[in-house]
Order: sequence, then structure tokens, then C-alpha cells
Amino acid sequence: MLPVQDMRPAREVTRTEAKPVEILLAEDRPGDVGLTKRAFEKGKLLYHLTVTGSGTKTLEYLRKEGKYANSAAPLPDLILLDLNLPGLDGREVLAITKADDRLSYIPVIVMTISQDEEDIWKAYKLQANCYITKPVNWDDFMNVIAKLEEFWFTVVRLPGR
Repeated sequence: MLPVQDMRPAREVTRTEAKPVEILLAEDRPGDVGLTKRAFEKGKLLYHLTVTGSGTKTLEYLRKEGKYANSAAPLPDLILLDLNLPGLDGREVLAITKADDRLSYIPVIVMTISQDEEDIWKAYKLQANCYITKPVNWDDFMNVIAKLEEFWFTVVRLPGR
């Protein structure tokens, strides 16, 4: 018989930690940006949320190009990526990010309204770390963000954390 293992996370990230979790939200819809911000505000994390409203801006931020060229902001610990971005869409951003050795280790969570099976398959083929269909109900959305926060920042061990 195997011994019972303690399944509690090795550590818990809380608002009292000194170093905030860096989250990049690639989202162009102001309503979804607001929902996401409010959901994280209700969570346990000490976090810093950067929002980029297009695929092009997302890549500029990650590569420290354009208006971000002199930015001292660290790379994100996690990217929340909408598929339907203006300019370069989320699929293109995902493909470029995962092909770049400097960025490929960053977990990318596709978070979009699409439930299309082809979008899901393509996202995973492009090496998305997971695919979440955005809930339309406020309580469901809050629940998804809480679970995402718990899994990615309590259970999973991320580089540099």
C-alpha cells in the first residue's frame, strides 16, 4: 500500500509576497479587460497586469520593440491570449511566441469566446498551454479566473518563481 501523500501545494503565492506575478493580457475588448481585472483583484495574487490590445502590440511588448523598446518591465510569467485580436490575430501571436527561444517557455493560455473545435485543435498544435472558452456569466468568469490563478500560480512551478 502506498503512503498517503500531502497534496497541498509546495507554496502558495499570496498578496503578501514581495514580487508580483507578471500577467500579460492580450485582449482588445474593453469589457473583457475590465472583467479580467476585477476577477484578479478579487483573487489572492499579488500581480501586475499588462494589457495589450492587438497582436502587434503584444509582440512588441514581448520583444521590447516599438514603444516598449526602453521598457524595464520583466517578461510575463503567464500570457492570457484572445484569438480574435486586431492586426496579427492570436493564432499568429501564439505561433511566433512559441517559435522564439526567448519567449517559448512562457505559458500561453488561450482565452477566447470561440468554442470551434478547429480553433481548439489549432491552438494546441501551435503549443498553447491550455484553451479556455470565456464564460459569459459573471460568476462563471470569476470562477474560471480563480481556478486559473490557483492552478498556474499555486500548483504549477513556473521558471523564475
